[in-house]
Amino acid sequence: MIPIARPLIGPEEKAAVLAVLDSGQLTQGAVVAAFEEEFAALCGVRYAIATSSGTAALYLALLAHGIGPGDEVITTPFSFIATANSILATGARPVFVDIQPDTFTLDPRQVAAALTPRTQAILPVHLFGQPADLAELVALARRHRLALIEDCCQAHGALYRGQPVGSFGTGCFSFYPTKNMTTGEGGMVTTNDPHIAERVRLLRAHGMRQRYHHEIVGFNFRLTDLQAAIGRVQLRRLAEFTQRRQANAAYLTAHLPAPLMPPAVRPDRTHVFHQYTIRVPTRRDALAAALARRGVGTGVYYPVPIHQQPPYRERGYGQSLPVAEQASQCVLSLPVHPALTPDDRERIVAVLREGVAEVLQPVELSAVHDA
Repeated sequence: MIPIARPLIGPEEKAAVLAVLDSGQLTQGAVVAAFEEEFAALCGVRYAIATSSGTAALYLALLAHGIGPGDEVITTPFSFIATANSILATGARPVFVDIQPDTFTLDPRQVAAALTPRTQAILPVHLFGQPADLAELVALARRHRLALIEDCCQAHGALYRGQPVGSFGTGCFSFYPTKNMTTGEGGMVTTNDPHIAERVRLLRAHGMRQRYHHEIVGFNFRLTDLQAAIGRVQLRRLAEFTQRRQANAAYLTAHLPAPLMPPAVRPDRTHVFHQYTIRVPTRRDALAAALARRGVGTGVYYPVPIHQQPPYRERGYGQSLPVAEQASQCVLSLPVHPALTPDDRERIVAVLREGVAEVLQPVELSAVHDA
């Protein structure tokens, strides 16, 4: 089986972990500090603060901006649920607006229409590795004095007009094993604002600046030196990983059989292909099953938009967001990870052609005969 994702962990990562174990300093020490400094350089920001997960990064970023009960945060319904759950966890209300049909990212026109006096932040997601429309979202945030919190959990190293994501507002990254780089579990908040950086540092470590002196109510959302050691090695390999992902994506796009539609890539941004997500015009699940029978894994990200998930329906979210809802019925992600070999890529394309012939072409012929 060619899996939809596979982390690349090699001897350097293993040696780095063993060095930390030998040091006796296992949690949030010098290795975490070095990882933070190096990740800040990647994003072109002054500060990077490591956290225990991408979800923790989102939650702490929101809290650091003072988001809480009575506030509204505009975000996308087409993402992993942690994006919206982090808003709910602060006591604020997620406000979902629809997405753009080509990139699946937040539609700035819909954001502008949803602004109210309670809006305190805009939270776009750089979905599948492609940045959202940051120029328009930054302009909206500045005009209305709102926080811009970027969900960069799928977009390590992605660029918008040559500038790294995570540097336009407060960035939030994840290092889950399926991401473009991993620490096993872990996250990062990036910012140029010293107040936000210090607030996140306090919040992640029980409100302590000085040991056992607690300035605010905080949490244990720290990263370990073991994880940071893996992250430092992965960070050095990220450019290579990204080049492989982009090469794999280019190959798939060049050989994608009709009527499958490749990902749309905007010319003013660098897509890092956390996922290679195609559109399947009909019978998406049947095609995925046909590929699985032939040994190619796929993923559907995401089969149910957040506003239609039970915890949100129970909270009264029942509006129609047709672009997100239609996307959930047609998206299918193919393997694009850097562990793919040339033989793997050829196999994926061959299996796609077989699957299309089995599942989609009989439907097309039937439609022609019916006509």
